[in-house]
Amino acid sequence: MAPRLPPLFRLVPPRLMAKSGCHDCRLQALRLLVARLPSPPRPRWGASSSENVRTYQPCDVKHSEHTPCEDPKRSHRFDRRRLIFRERHCPERNETLKCRVPAPPGYRNPFRWPTSRDMAWYANVPHKELTVEKAVQNWIQFEGDRFRFPGGGTMFPNGADAYIDDIGKLIDLRNGSIRTAIDTGCGVASWGAYLLSRGILAMSFAPRDTHEAQVQFALERGVPAQIGVLASKRLPYPSRAFDMAHCSRCLIPWDLFDGIYLIEVDRVLRPGGYWILSGPPINWKNHWSGWQRTKEDLSAEQTRIENVAKSLCWKKLVEKDDIAIWQKPINHLHCKVNLCPSQDPDKAWYTSMETCLTPLPKVKDGQEISGGELANWPERLNTIPPRISKGTLPGITAEIFQRETALWERRVSYYKTVNNQLGLPGRYRNLLDMNAYLGGFAATLVQDPVWVLNVVPVEAKVNTLGAIYERGLIGTYHSWCEAMSTYPRAYDLIHADSLFSLYQDRCELDDILLEMDRVLRPEGSFILRDDVDMLVKVKRIIDTMNYDSQIVDHEDGPLVREKLLFAVKSYWTASAPSDDPHTS
Repeated sequence: MAPRLPPLFRLVPPRLMAKSGCHDCRLQALRLLVARLPSPPRPRWGASSSENVRTYQPCDVKHSEHTPCEDPKRSHRFDRRRLIFRERHCPERNETLKCRVPAPPGYRNPFRWPTSRDMAWYANVPHKELTVEKAVQNWIQFEGDRFRFPGGGTMFPNGADAYIDDIGKLIDLRNGSIRTAIDTGCGVASWGAYLLSRGILAMSFAPRDTHEAQVQFALERGVPAQIGVLASKRLPYPSRAFDMAHCSRCLIPWDLFDGIYLIEVDRVLRPGGYWILSGPPINWKNHWSGWQRTKEDLSAEQTRIENVAKSLCWKKLVEKDDIAIWQKPINHLHCKVNLCPSQDPDKAWYTSMETCLTPLPKVKDGQEISGGELANWPERLNTIPPRISKGTLPGITAEIFQRETALWERRVSYYKTVNNQLGLPGRYRNLLDMNAYLGGFAATLVQDPVWVLNVVPVEAKVNTLGAIYERGLIGTYHSWCEAMSTYPRAYDLIHADSLFSLYQDRCELDDILLEMDRVLRPEGSFILRDDVDMLVKVKRIIDTMNYDSQIVDHEDGPLVREKLLFAVKSYWTASAPSDDPHTS
């Protein structure tokens, strides 16, 4: 019988322990073979501990890049106009896979940050298309068993660093006034990757389209990214979220459809925020021939874009060489345009975009910043967010915010005593908080070499995502009754506070856990906190998925009903064809 290990060591993945020479610890990697049982009813939230738990088998290797709500085959059932077919279209219940999505054969743990910014294993994302299609633009290069990312882009073949330096000569990127950014049509997210060294956190998005796996490459690099597209629905972010928005030859028709896409950028852009455009039609006089378009066509497109920007009351700050920058006004006091009626500007889950301007909060004079002025980064992190100080979040006060800040410092400190890997630089990079509330978990980790995607469930009682962005953090809306807009194996660690209690009887427990398993990397970790009865049910299911898990007491002691579940996913991949015993 394998020796029982102390809690700290039980949370270390077996392969990592093997590398350290701990032979007894390696015995923890051995799993008992579970005979396949007849399929019992799906796990119910109230199932008793005596009932059988269904065993979930691995999916076929063809599903190793399964993105349920952006499935390329299903998408072709939908309208191709305005790229609606690239939006989220989730499967019906009878179409949902009830198996564990495998890593591809040969999958290896990603390189540690910051090496991962410039390098990824080929076996993890086995797609060479971009190395050919974007060869002259230095997006990505294939070398032996790995990809290299030189940092180039369509409009910055000399590298994102130099390109960002050019932007920095036009607006101040160093004083902390710009902290959050959004990159529309991000490619492999080199712009966001190189902003990180300047203290700027970018949310990059691109559709799952013919540029195969661009968002997957971004996540392998350790850079925040999601699958997404500007089509007919609002982006899943609150209003006034980003200090800066960017498009570098992103192929979005900003001038068409009554300017609806630029109007959506305006919604998520903070008062006084910047929109940066490079690529067609900017600097068309020098590039028109290479773009294989006429001067007249490009000139007319730029005029239309300029007119849309003016209709939003934006000011054009500068156009220099290949870069043009506009600035959103700090308020709408003197902006006489078609303002939207009373629809909630922060509602952004399957919410249709509109061709009217999202009104900014009212001000008393022309110098006041709508919604409240934000402190520069890093002071912004722990300054009371304006949405809270102005009383626009029901039931959340400045005192509650300060109490939450102190609470999460204590909680994360306790986490690190149970899972000592959490305090080791490089062990984790991409983190997901499934029920973030005010972003306290992420805020406590800002000094660590990690980033956290803060999810505010659409079912939450209070929409707090705007306040999270006002802290200088990033996140998204989501319903955990559906799959995320991301690739498998996107995250190293998943945290969830009271998530299962929130979704009890809303959707199926096994669906949520299978989705968590899909987006977690091999040897990645869970930290889950909830009522003890709920965690016992969760543990029974994930133990059938070959997780090494244990429930531990609350940081305040054993008498608290809320407990914590720590778990580590086993390392496993789909079998290579040559490893298949049935292959002749």
